[in-house]
Amino acid sequence: MMAMSGLSEEVLRWAVGAVGGGVRVAAVTGLREGANPWLLRFEPADQVEAVVLRLGDPADPDHCRRFGTEVAALRVAGDYRLPAAQLIAADLDGAETGTLALLTTVLPGDSKIPPVASARRLRCLGAVAAALQTVPLAPRAALPLRTRSIADVDFAACRREKGTTQLLKAAEERLDRLPVPEGPTVFVHGDLWHGNTLWSGDRCTGLVDWDCAGAGSPGIDLSGARFDAALMFGIPAADQVLQGWQRAAGRRADQVAYWDVVAASCTLADMAFCVPAMHDQGRPDLDADVLGERRDAFLSAALARLDAEER
Repeated sequence: MMAMSGLSEEVLRWAVGAVGGGVRVAAVTGLREGANPWLLRFEPADQVEAVVLRLGDPADPDHCRRFGTEVAALRVAGDYRLPAAQLIAADLDGAETGTLALLTTVLPGDSKIPPVASARRLRCLGAVAAALQTVPLAPRAALPLRTRSIADVDFAACRREKGTTQLLKAAEERLDRLPVPEGPTVFVHGDLWHGNTLWSGDRCTGLVDWDCAGAGSPGIDLSGARFDAALMFGIPAADQVLQGWQRAAGRRADQVAYWDVVAASCTLADMAFCVPAMHDQGRPDLDADVLGERRDAFLSAALARLDAEER
C-alpha cells in the first residue's frame, strides 16, 4: 500500500483494517486547508464509501487530552443517538499507527456559513443544543466539569497579556462576584458555533469537533449558540436560537443572561483572533470591527438583563 498525501502506510493500513471488507483507499482529501483531518474514500464503495481520519501527536499532552475527550464524547453521543458521527476506531496511544488516530463515519451536509440565516435555521440550532441537555452526565476524567465554552483556553489571562476593554473588564468582574448557577450537569459540546455544525439547507445534520465536550450546565451550549448567531447574523438572531431551544426543551431556559455574559467573555478584546476561522467557513464579509461591535452589543444587553434581575 502506497502512502497518500503524506499519510503513512501504517496509518492507511490501520484505517483499511478498521473498515474491513477487503476495501482499499482510493483517494485522500484534506478537509482543513488541504490537510488534517482527512477524508478517505474507498473502493469498492458498496460497504463504506468514505470515512474521516483525524491525526494527532501522541507526544503532545494537549493532543492526547483532546483526542480522549473526542472519543468519549462520540461514545456518549452514539449511545443517545445525538447528531454526531459514529466512532469506527481510535488509536489513543499510537501503538497501532505511530500517531494519535481517530476514525469516524462521514456526516452529510456542509459547514459553510451563509450570509443570512433563516429563522428556521436558527431555531434548528437551538433545538440541537436542547437535544444535548436531555443527556444527564456526571463529570468524569475524559469529560470533565465545564463552566464555559472552550474551557481549555484562559481568555481572561490572554486579555491581561494582550489588553482588554472596559466592557470586558466589567463582565469579568461581574462573573467573579457571582456564583456559578447550581443544577444537574448534562452533556455539553463545549464549542457550539456554526463552524462545528453541518447543514443540509436549514436542517442541521450533525455536530463535529467534540474535543471541548464535558459535563456542565445546559446554558453553556445554549448561550454559546446564541452568541455565535449574534456574531454571524446580528443580535436579533440570538432570540431565534432561544425560541428553538425552548420549543424543543418544552420549558423556559434558566439563567440566560448569566450564560450570555459567560459566552461573550470567551473572546479577546480584538476580535481579529477569530476572523480567519470565519473566512474559512465562507464569511469573508465579517471583520474584527463588525464582530467587535456585535460582541459588545450582545454583552452589554446581557449585563443589563443581569442588572434588572438583581433589582
